[in-house]
Order: sequence, then C-alpha cells, then structure tokens
Amino acid sequence: MYVIRRVYEVNPGMAKKVATMVQRQGDIYHNAGQRSEVRVYFNGGTLPGETDRVYMEWTDKVIDSPYREGLTLPKEALEIGAEVRKNIVNQYIEFFEMMTPAIMQEN
Repeated sequence: MYVIRRVYEVNPGMAKKVATMVQRQGDIYHNAGQRSEVRVYFNGGTLPGETDRVYMEWTDKVIDSPYREGLTLPKEALEIGAEVRKNIVNQYIEFFEMMTPAIMQEN
C-alpha cells in the first residue's frame, strides 16, 4: 500500500483557494473511481513551517502511470487543474510505502 502526496507551492495568499480547488478535484477523481478518498491540508502562513503550501494525499495499492491505456480523466477535474496551475509556483509528487502488518519486520 502506498501514500501518494502531491505538494503545491502556491502564490502568496492563495493557499486556501488552491486547497479548496484541489479538494474538489480530488473528490471528482474519487467519485469517478480513479482515486481513494483524498485528504487536503495547507499552510497559508498562520502556522509554523513552510508557508504557501498545499498538500493532497491519498492511498493506493499500486502506483500506476497517468498515461495508462483506457484511463479517461474527468473533464471537470482537468478544468480545475488548469485553474490550479494559474496559482502555483511549483509542484511535485512524493511516494511512500505504508507500514502494514503484512510487511512488518519481526527482527
């Protein structure tokens, strides 16, 4: 099982707006059966740590190519993505393997 986290570095003052759009986009992918439920969180500058950051994460059993055959992306999600890109400075994606009982090390 994997945790997939997309990180958005956003223009100053835009974290809450981008987080709202990204949550809607993630919900669309989830409702289309293309992603597990997403969790979105952000720091618009009122908390310690990296400011003007938005994070969207979800879990999946496999890491699949977004270019895989037969995948049809929801039009509404693509439209939101275009709006999000207007408000970001940079973005990247991180992958983590989750600790599950099946892979725990005994010694």
